[in-house]
Amino acid sequence: MSVGAVFLDVGETLASESRMWAEWADWLGVPRLSFFAALGAVIERREHHRRVFDVFRPGFDIRRARAERAAQGRPDRSIMPEDVYADAVPCVLELKRRGYVVGIVGNQPVEAEQVFRSMGVPADHVASSAGWGVEKPSPEFFGRIVALAGLPAERIAYVGDRLDNDVLPAMAAGLVGVFLRRGPWGIVQGGWPEAARARLRVETLSELPDALDRL
Repeated sequence: MSVGAVFLDVGETLASESRMWAEWADWLGVPRLSFFAALGAVIERREHHRRVFDVFRPGFDIRRARAERAAQGRPDRSIMPEDVYADAVPCVLELKRRGYVVGIVGNQPVEAEQVFRSMGVPADHVASSAGWGVEKPSPEFFGRIVALAGLPAERIAYVGDRLDNDVLPAMAAGLVGVFLRRGPWGIVQGGWPEAARARLRVETLSELPDALDRL
């Protein structure tokens, strides 16, 4: 059965998170290279990404830190238009041209939805985990995608840079899992044995439309 809908993750799929992580390193007073090295180690150990803060500040409280940053005029900004990868919008346009239903949804605050709407990205559906009140890798998250697409799960592809949060749980829910190997998670997890389980594997979003057509 051919794929009829494509839903794309946000962080490190459609948009880089490098600026966001660099701002956290600066606020913590940690060299950026050290921070990114610690993040890579956390990913390799298969720990939650927020464990990286404990490396530098044991017992780190993310909510309190965000409040402190906001009070200092240095808010924790998630995805911004300048973070969007150069191949993201052209990919969405090409998928639409080929007749796919296209959705954008990841583990993001509601504000991330407005970024794509303000850029005029022609996706059929734009949502967020905060707006839905459920996060990946919960099966309910992928159930929401199936309901939104209005197609059988096996005709829906979910594209993400993470095996643990995106590809494998999407496949467990019956969707077509597409692994995009970029960003810190994509690079590290690309070497995991589980990477072979992805239905498709691409290095850039430019490859995605043709790869989907070949299924």
